[in-house]
Amino acid sequence: MIYREESSRPQPRLNRNTGQGIAVTLGRLRACPVFDIRFAGLSHNTIRGAADGAILMAELLKAKGYM
Repeated sequence: MIYREESSRPQPRLNRNTGQGIAVTLGRLRACPVFDIRFAGLSHNTIRGAADGAILMAELLKAKGYM
């Protein structure tokens, strides 16, 4: 997770491939009377989604000795 302090971030065009698409970019952190805090989060859905999840699961299974 990478926090950006700029008021205009995160932006999909500029931040979607942060950390080679694996990182989640956070920004616009502010106080909220209902939920305590609010923020904007951005991740690359294709890379951080199913594809990366499958790779992480395979690595975990191998580390635990199931493979």
